[in-house]
Amino acid sequence: MKTENLIQTKTFAFAIRIVNTSKFLKNEKHEFTLSQQMLRSGTFIGANVEEGIGAQSKADFISKFSIAYKEARETS
Repeated sequence: MKTENLIQTKTFAFAIRIVNTSKFLKNEKHEFTLSQQMLRSGTFIGANVEEGIGAQSKADFISKFSIAYKEARETS
């Protein structure tokens, strides 16, 4: 049985919230450049976590998680 990865779960849930927020802003005609950047950086967090989990080396793992951390800081 595969155990749940908390980081994967949380970054996926966060990405879903970001996408929903972005859709809301677009529907309400309040979409700005900042909201587009929020969508990019907010969804890249989970993408980089996934790449890090599948990394072929420790250095690659660290690199991908460092990028995910930077994207998280950019989104906040």
